[in-house]
Amino acid sequence: MKKLQSLLVGAMALSAVSIANAGTLVINSDQADPAPKKAFTEIVQKFEKENPDVTVKYNLYDKEGYKTAIRNWLSTTPPDIVFWYAGNRMKAFVDRGLFEDVSDIWKNQDLKANMPSATSAMTIKDKQWGVPYTYYQWGIYYRKDIFDKLGLSEPKTWDEFLAVNAKLKANDIAPIAIGTKYLWTAAGWFDYLNMRTNGLDFHIDLMDGKIPYTDPRVRKTFEHWKELIDKGYFLENHASYSWQEAQPFMYNGKAAMYLIGNFIVPNFPKELDGKMGFFQFPQIDSNVPMAEDAPMDTIHIPAKAANKKDARKFLEFMARPDNQTLVNAALLQIPPHKKASAPDDFFLNKGVEMLSNASGTAQFYDRDTDPSMAQEGMKGFQEFMVKPERLDAILKRLERVRKRVFK
Repeated sequence: MKKLQSLLVGAMALSAVSIANAGTLVINSDQADPAPKKAFTEIVQKFEKENPDVTVKYNLYDKEGYKTAIRNWLSTTPPDIVFWYAGNRMKAFVDRGLFEDVSDIWKNQDLKANMPSATSAMTIKDKQWGVPYTYYQWGIYYRKDIFDKLGLSEPKTWDEFLAVNAKLKANDIAPIAIGTKYLWTAAGWFDYLNMRTNGLDFHIDLMDGKIPYTDPRVRKTFEHWKELIDKGYFLENHASYSWQEAQPFMYNGKAAMYLIGNFIVPNFPKELDGKMGFFQFPQIDSNVPMAEDAPMDTIHIPAKAANKKDARKFLEFMARPDNQTLVNAALLQIPPHKKASAPDDFFLNKGVEMLSNASGTAQFYDRDTDPSMAQEGMKGFQEFMVKPERLDAILKRLERVRKRVFK
């Protein structure tokens, strides 16, 4: 009986593989929010229409559950396509041999020329490991009407930024809204202050564990941050608010600015139409080129995928400018392909202009560094914002973590 069962299981496994190879494409996705869900339903239908011999099995998961599950799939029985992220999140799987090299797709579609902003984020050991389909800018969203009322203009330099903060504070408005209950928002401040103080190359070397957190140049980044904290420019009690819970302070005029990603825009209340603005994080050192955080969402073929032939077809399909245009119209984000069109939106137009002139892009702290380092780093950033006098102890602790994680 046991022998018969094992034969049946073996036959079923072979059957599943042959069905997959015969044109079943299994895709696992974390794009479960309404806009991306709708966009990818359209994309899958379009792909099936163009490839009538392929049947797509599209599985949706919530984002938090997906982050855990993907680690199990990739090392056991993966789907043919997974949705993921560029930067260190991708590198972690590439280093373990769990993602397929897709440099051939990049070459066939001349993606290095067509996706210049994405090339470095998708390249490890001179090879490309996936295809990005969207990215978005970070920057400072602000109450234009409050600035106008107080005679303020968008600050371009650090001194101008400090002056804007001082004027807002003098008028009983919290200059900077932020909620750090879920840590990652503080990491946005670290990224920008470090890139503006020390440059993108230094920042990436730090993310890769090549520079100590006790380096004086890292300390200089925190000293700029401390200027804002000591003068009370951040929203009070920010550690008790999530990023969403901090937004009403800006919408009701009790706070004026918010450093965040473009995903905040759909949340702006209708009554603030025309009253919200956006500006690039100000320059700190004129000798340091202006790099930006521009997190990028990606798709990949697992190394153990059963149907790599159709998976490659899907990646080629998703790399095309018409499909990048379609997806980003629904997401209200920016397509990495330069021949694709971003939606005509005030904030996106600002983002496209800013990113096209950027000296380079980072993915964001928790996507650029090792996950264990990111967790401790973000805890340290939040603690520093509440207790800046603990800076030396925090930096020493982060350095111990760096040594352990990167050995």
